[in-house]
Amino acid sequence: MNHPFPDDFLWGVATAGHQGEGDNVHSDTWFLENTEPTLFAEPSGPACRTLRLWEQDLDLVAGMGLNSYRFSVEWARVEPVRGQVDPSALDHYERVVDGCLERGLAPLVTFNHFTAPHWFAAAGSWLGDGAAELFAEQCDRVTARLGDRITAAVTLNEPNLEQLLQAGGKLPPQAEQLKRDMLAAAARAAGTGRYYSSNVIPADVQDEFQGAMTAAHRTARAAVKARRADLPVGVSIAIADDVALPGGEGRRDARRAAVYDHWLRVAREDDFIGVQNYERVVHGPDGEVLPDGPRNGMGTVVEPASLAGAVRYAHQVSGVPVLVTEHGLQTDDDALRVAFVPAALAELGRELAAGTPVLGYCHWTLLDNFEWIFGYGPKLGLVAVDRRTFARTPKPSAAAYADAVASYRPLAVG
Repeated sequence: MNHPFPDDFLWGVATAGHQGEGDNVHSDTWFLENTEPTLFAEPSGPACRTLRLWEQDLDLVAGMGLNSYRFSVEWARVEPVRGQVDPSALDHYERVVDGCLERGLAPLVTFNHFTAPHWFAAAGSWLGDGAAELFAEQCDRVTARLGDRITAAVTLNEPNLEQLLQAGGKLPPQAEQLKRDMLAAAARAAGTGRYYSSNVIPADVQDEFQGAMTAAHRTARAAVKARRADLPVGVSIAIADDVALPGGEGRRDARRAAVYDHWLRVAREDDFIGVQNYERVVHGPDGEVLPDGPRNGMGTVVEPASLAGAVRYAHQVSGVPVLVTEHGLQTDDDALRVAFVPAALAELGRELAAGTPVLGYCHWTLLDNFEWIFGYGPKLGLVAVDRRTFARTPKPSAAAYADAVASYRPLAVG
């Protein structure tokens, strides 16, 4: 073996229930998409019809020579009404797990990928009474059904996303007021005093949410471990590769402290830290500096080395192995992705060779899907989806990723 990736390295793609499954009608996000006013560019509707077409999607993943698949279990499907569990939803996710195993794919399960039941949001979401315990009950029932066959568990997806967006100025100034107006309208429509959802958090309650979601993560981890003590459990965070020019070190360190460091310290109690990286941010003495070069849909320069830098910092602070739970490129120009993915993996390989423990890499995402408040505009998939027929068409980047993986695990292909 002339490369640093071990034989048991997890090569996969990441997906999320609400963004692909479609018609998640009992969820908080669905409710907010259909609230007036709304921050969402458009409703998710049928999404990619993954709820029906999941076998096609698993065939695509296996056909790329990958060995893992990250997906989320939608709490709103499992418990659409508080205290009422829908066994058919658990049956569905069990079929997905078994479908993964039949195709040689390790199932990587996310227990909460932003969305939650409408009833949970109407009760205050993570700030509601007993929220952590309610989530632990969900994690317990899912682990009881699936836990013996999955490879790793992620409790929460990007609980620091709002801090990252706020620090990076990724949302227009009017978005904060529209967010508040939407949540107030949702509370009125739900007949409750407050309505929250974990990826549209107003700035003035972000600290409260951080504390509440930290408690939820720990309670969820305990519930999963009680069912299966040896199952690796972690939390995934959004993390840019923050680098400093001379004089910019203070700005870089302040951003790291505000956005990542809390969760990286929490992860010291876990089996791994999930890293989700999409960009590099360069800090100069007077603010962010934008180097020359092609830009992604987020407005920052395409930088293949950003993943390795984020992985390095995450491990340095947390002290635990890293699982790359998401990494990708928002662009309409797939040729950029074709070049970007192999280059990023080569940089990641150099980071492994330098001694940073990395368990696996999941590309975001398999399909062009629903990208939250931005709707279906942003393109991050390796596979295009016809919005009318839902036909899947692999892009050249799917082959580029498959070829890169094959170069690192040639004995597993064929």
